[in-house]
Amino acid sequence: MNFTSDSKVLIQGITEPLGAAYAPLMRSYGTQVVAGVGAGYGGQVIEGIPVFDMVEQALGHVGRVETTVIFGPPYLVLDAALEAIAAEIRQIIIITEGVPPLDMVHLSRKADATETLVVGPNCPGIIVPGQILLGTHPPSFYIPGSVGLVSRSGTLTYEVAFELTHAALGQSIAVGIGGDRIPGSSFQQWLQILDEDDQTDVIVLVGEIGGDSEEVAARYIAEAIDKPVVAYIAGRTAPKGQLMGHAGAIIASQIVDLGVEIGTAESKLTAFKQSKIPVADRPSQIPELVKKVLGKKR
Repeated sequence: MNFTSDSKVLIQGITEPLGAAYAPLMRSYGTQVVAGVGAGYGGQVIEGIPVFDMVEQALGHVGRVETTVIFGPPYLVLDAALEAIAAEIRQIIIITEGVPPLDMVHLSRKADATETLVVGPNCPGIIVPGQILLGTHPPSFYIPGSVGLVSRSGTLTYEVAFELTHAALGQSIAVGIGGDRIPGSSFQQWLQILDEDDQTDVIVLVGEIGGDSEEVAARYIAEAIDKPVVAYIAGRTAPKGQLMGHAGAIIASQIVDLGVEIGTAESKLTAFKQSKIPVADRPSQIPELVKKVLGKKR
């Protein structure tokens, strides 16, 4: 992981509405957005950012780039990511939602083979408060500190960050991994990264109903993570017996004879309880739990 104010950043899909809106905001935060890519728009300049038709052309002008942020249309995301990987960009943030699952399977295999870190799709990206913004996080909600925040939700990430900031608990990094069934990187990957990060003292994990990623993460925390972790699960008040998406996880759980409870709020809460991980009842309770586990650590 290399996300600092010195990192050079490329924007793929800079001519798309979201890309055109957020690229200047990222740059105004201090992110070194050195170029944008938009096929057919080469030669244009958007808010001082030069635009090129291809990634290779952009890198020929600005040199090596560590990170790319993709705002392109869903069915062009795979091609954009593969183009970045071919150009030896090893950190890819995909903001776009609606990326076809099979495209993510293909991308995940390529990323594993090339040791490329992929965040997203369908996510707000990453922010290292005071240093770099890669995506759509509202910077005013964050302050520098030692709380690492990793979340499946977008707007809930902002809310939790605001609660932490209001309690004077700054963040070392905030990562939205996205809520899609096939994410580019998992809770386990980011838990390991934050566990090894010298700037992070405590980890806040924000999950939601659907899928089994929180249950898997709870077991992984108990087995492999040394730093204290605080969790929050969204969706506890969802109507019981009503399937709220993520049908693949429910079908998979029935195939392996785990029943239909995998993916529910109760299943996730039980998993964290069994792993002795404190869980907040609401976002406003997270700062209190963070202070408590930090006090025990000290």
